[in-house]
Amino acid sequence: MLRTALREVSTALKEGQVSPTELCQRCLSLIKATKFLNAYITVTEDTALRQAEESEKRYRRGQSLGDLDGIPVAVKDNFSTTGIETTCASNMLKGYIPPYSATVVQKLLDQGAVLIGKTNLDEFAMGSGSTDGIFGPVRNPWSYSKQYREKCGQNSHLENEDSSWLITGGSSGGSAAAVSSFTCFAALGSDTGGSTRNPAAHCGVVGLKPTYGLVSRHGLIPLVNSMDVPGILTRCVDDAATVLGVLAGHDPKDSTTVQDPFNPFKLPSVIDVSKLCIGIPKEYHIPGLSSETLAVWSKAADLFENAGARVIEVSLPHTCYSIVCYHVLCTAEVASNMARFDGLEYGHRSNMDKSTESMYAATRREGFNDVVRGRILSGNYFLLKQNYEKYFIKAQKVRRLIANDFVNVFSSGVDVLLTPTTLRDAVPYVEFIKEDNRTRSAQDDIFTQAANMSGLPAVSIPTALSEKGLPIGLQFVGRAFQELQLLTVAKWFEKQAKFPILQLQEMLDHADALSHQKISLSS
Repeated sequence: MLRTALREVSTALKEGQVSPTELCQRCLSLIKATKFLNAYITVTEDTALRQAEESEKRYRRGQSLGDLDGIPVAVKDNFSTTGIETTCASNMLKGYIPPYSATVVQKLLDQGAVLIGKTNLDEFAMGSGSTDGIFGPVRNPWSYSKQYREKCGQNSHLENEDSSWLITGGSSGGSAAAVSSFTCFAALGSDTGGSTRNPAAHCGVVGLKPTYGLVSRHGLIPLVNSMDVPGILTRCVDDAATVLGVLAGHDPKDSTTVQDPFNPFKLPSVIDVSKLCIGIPKEYHIPGLSSETLAVWSKAADLFENAGARVIEVSLPHTCYSIVCYHVLCTAEVASNMARFDGLEYGHRSNMDKSTESMYAATRREGFNDVVRGRILSGNYFLLKQNYEKYFIKAQKVRRLIANDFVNVFSSGVDVLLTPTTLRDAVPYVEFIKEDNRTRSAQDDIFTQAANMSGLPAVSIPTALSEKGLPIGLQFVGRAFQELQLLTVAKWFEKQAKFPILQLQEMLDHADALSHQKISLSS
């Protein structure tokens, strides 16, 4: 039951094959069994069981609220949740309990979804590995899969335990791991430069970044206001469409959401791609792209061509400037957003009491990690009076050129762009931390951040397994507010790709082995 898709489970709930409470208890048990993944910061067991019980009563009365009623979901811990600690994986907000819920969280709850927990991330969502939060790194469930273990010849689950596990990608790594390991059926992430799509690719799940302005940001603790979008992580494209149907639409509390009404859609079961034009950006064939990812990308293009679609090479000429442009704009907005954490109103407050200024400085030194402080410093440098025109304004102009590249391509008749999501499959943690956060983020966001700067919808689809038995994802980028077309194409491709399911039993065996090892060590 836990391995099935959201819609199938929803049908089972409606038909009485399983109760919301049973489903919730199974997910909670699996969270405990896979605790070593460190996917969750807070498990809301009592709240979840209470919500499941309320859902059960509705089903008994025949008053189901919809497809999400009774479905366990997880939420990244940078979304505000009433009465539930929201930390952003930072000392600055450790112990902070918001008095309100983010609009997207409230919309899920209003549809009867069961909030199973808050997921782990890089501190304040600044990173691409989910390794830099105060609660420790998230482990990729595929590290313990039958597919990976067999390919790597790791017969013993405990062999090189501290060094062999893989990163999830980030910054929404906890949400991706939670969906991938079957502990929930959908999860919210945030996507500023690829933070939903990147971990989706590494964890073998679907990661959707909607068009900027389609989904409310109210209650999402901001990183980069002009690029942040709530992301959706599920195990199949149909489920992403279902969740989007609940979340999308105007929010009076977020002036950047579009006024036009959003009509939820169901993706067609029979899809014809023969009349489509698929664009392959030549600038995305870059040094550092693994030969395996390139081969998967090429094979995917052939699939469309063989189905009658027109597949053409296109140019996004300003791509080479995009990651530098993104860095300038991202850090500038980070510097502005992080100014609110001063120790006066909420969050951590230093005991330093010599002066207000010294209290400010001590609070921020104690509350933020090196990565966050580094981005604040960079952003403030770019915003200095003597640098403002040279860096920030110039980056804004380049951002417009990058957005125009996409406008020109889509105006030429291209329906959807097909690109890699990441340079390669997931790497071991010990290899990942050899490079600093900024270098890693620049590498890992290379294919994803342009969609954020352009405000376009994009989705990562698990496509194939690498030679190591690890997921490789490909990205589809669509026209603004054309999620129906984008997800229809993604669904067709998903069906062709036939991505294998994660062999969970190996992971459960690993959990048992770890617990036995701890028992023997303590005795």
